Amino acid sequence: MKDGTAFLNDNAQKIADSVIGEAERLRVSVTKGSLGETLIDAGAKVTGGIEAGLRIAEAAMGGLGTVSLRMDRASEKWPFCIEVRSSQPVLACLGSQYAGWNLSNGSYFAMGSGPARALARVEPLFETLSYKDQAKSAVLVLETADPPPAAVVEKVAKAVKLPAEKLTFLYAPTQSIAGTVQIVARVLEVALHKANDLKFPLENIVDGIAAAPIPAPHPDFLTAMGRTNDAIIYGGGAQLFVKGSPRDAQELAERLPSRASRDYGQPFAAIFKKFKGDFYAIDPLLFSPAEVIVTAIESGDTFRAGSRDQKMLEESLG
Repeated sequence: MKDGTAFLNDNAQKIADSVIGEAERLRVSVTKGSLGETLIDAGAKVTGGIEAGLRIAEAAMGGLGTVSLRMDRASEKWPFCIEVRSSQPVLACLGSQYAGWNLSNGSYFAMGSGPARALARVEPLFETLSYKDQAKSAVLVLETADPPPAAVVEKVAKAVKLPAEKLTFLYAPTQSIAGTVQIVARVLEVALHKANDLKFPLENIVDGIAAAPIPAPHPDFLTAMGRTNDAIIYGGGAQLFVKGSPRDAQELAERLPSRASRDYGQPFAAIFKKFKGDFYAIDPLLFSPAEVIVTAIESGDTFRAGSRDQKMLEESLG
């Protein structure tokens, strides 16, 4: 327990258990893997849906975020948005939700997100995060159509120092409804991650809220991935509440929007093709919301930068 907050994996396990208890209603399947791990398929061999995606997103945030639907009447073609908010955004987004754990093995590729990362602490990011989780079980979210093979389960179990039967994996492919929802629900997380890349002191970020439109899922992986990224890059908005000087808040607001990136201005699928599928060749500053508001809570000043790009949304989301 730290600052009155239950440990991330304990929070996420409660959410995962609620998904298991409502599996039929949520249209997910629950099975046991070869090592005793719990596997929750929310969109690969099952239909899943919006509600399943919302639950996965909250589990990915370690239970420290609220993820819901809202209507944006200003947007005629994409009126429904995913809204994410957290009063502990650094821990929820960077300590848990960020997909930073490479769990690839042979032909299997997956990046792990969720609170199990805070138990493993194998990523350089955790050098800047003082939080250390303690739990008797661990939860991971995977953006994939395939459950993790035994070698990956063993790798996770070893890293988190728990037996495999204490692990829960929630997974859904990008092409599914649940996958689309949980990816767009990272709209606040990308703002936090970019703020960290810009060397803004994470301890000065005290609250946050963000939203992005829900694109239609697509059976083609590249198209689906492009739409979920573009929903954030060209249609997402975020507000961060920060401590510190108004000048620092203004500088953050000016540098945070996606249009500050050299690669801004094309559909993400086209950018991905241009760099021949190499994520690391894409300017990391592209991954952020289109529109940003930063409020300096100690002075009451608010700064705005960026804007939603309807033309690019039309081109990408269809």
